[in-house]
Amino acid sequence: MTTARSVQRTYLLLMLGNTLAASLIWGINTIFLLDSGLSNLEAFAANAAFTAGMVLFEIPTGIVADTVGRRASYLLGTVTLAASTLFYVGLWQVHGPFWLWLAASVLIGLGFTFFSGAVEAWLVDALAATGFDGSLDSVFGRGQMVSGAGMLVGSVAGGWVAQHASLGVPYLVRAGVLLLMLVFAAVAMRDLGFAPERHGTVGQEVARLARQTVDLGWQVPAIRWLMVQALVTGGVGLYAFYALQPYLLQLYGDPHAYQVAGLVAAAVALAQMAGGLAAGQVRRLARRRTSALMLTTAIAVAAMLAIGSVDSFGAVLALSGLWGLTFAAFTPVRQSYLNGLIPSRQRATLLSADSLMSSAGGVWAQPALGRVADLRGYAASYLVAAGISAVAIPLIALSRRTDAPADSYEPTGASGSDGSSG
Repeated sequence: MTTARSVQRTYLLLMLGNTLAASLIWGINTIFLLDSGLSNLEAFAANAAFTAGMVLFEIPTGIVADTVGRRASYLLGTVTLAASTLFYVGLWQVHGPFWLWLAASVLIGLGFTFFSGAVEAWLVDALAATGFDGSLDSVFGRGQMVSGAGMLVGSVAGGWVAQHASLGVPYLVRAGVLLLMLVFAAVAMRDLGFAPERHGTVGQEVARLARQTVDLGWQVPAIRWLMVQALVTGGVGLYAFYALQPYLLQLYGDPHAYQVAGLVAAAVALAQMAGGLAAGQVRRLARRRTSALMLTTAIAVAAMLAIGSVDSFGAVLALSGLWGLTFAAFTPVRQSYLNGLIPSRQRATLLSADSLMSSAGGVWAQPALGRVADLRGYAASYLVAAGISAVAIPLIALSRRTDAPADSYEPTGASGSDGSSG
């Protein structure tokens, strides 16, 4: 018999495997792109193409999760991501043209959109179906901790393998781990508390669920301001993380010290574990979730300002850990708040729509900040990134003004099935 405990265990193993696979290249990805002959602008444009792919495919793949099944969406994502990762390695080997890097990045974005929303929606509905009456914040916090552990192992291992083999080998290992996760998910995942529904052709489904996204998402003020926040600031975190790789190597004085680049992801991973642990304790410090979101955002802005103002390898490494800690504490609180605002049957689609807005933010922010780095240096780009991130605070405040029930830290279990939004 499936229990809430077994659902959580499966979720945590999925998070561990996904993050381990992804993080094998997180510490070296920007260096990998630059090694293929791309400039900073082109490298971050390739990253922007990845987020553009997520923008293009978020809603269609969210519809797959809501009409075919969350398990099916996850399996499709695993296969797509493994194949597109191998495509990346091939381009690196032949120093492929820039347009092919853009195409490969879009395909990687497609793979991730099959994941986004689907696993989270699967968890929330399965917990509700198995009688879970605990706090979603704590579950998402444990997910952050497990993801942090996977990121720590993956980033350090990826940097070590790149240092002792080549920059392409961690990508091959990543594809292998993804195939293992495909087998695990095929056996362990079952759609619980959710019955796929279709009311017409694929085109009609797209139109119907797009309307629901507007009616149940954009037209709900509490959700709308969260989506605007994702659009404005969603790409800054991606840039801040990936730019740390070449920036720290620059400060360290050795552009080929790939294991040092792995330390960036390792520091963020440790911070993510600590932030995930703190997520369940935040309620003791803040009466409302939006209060916690604004506080962690303010600390993250201060950390980025400091990163752009100091000229020390050790100080920047430590500050990157502080930034990662606040980001890790922010994420599960936002997840719990957003899930409490949306109804179950459209959960995957609306979560994908929110992810779409964040990805759209990455489309404009990453190449723009990469261009600042080309013209003025990495330090200046972090000062600009801090200014953009600060915009999130008034946007979260606007969501707070709606006084949605989900903003309260009162126990609600796997809430959100009624779609209440205040």
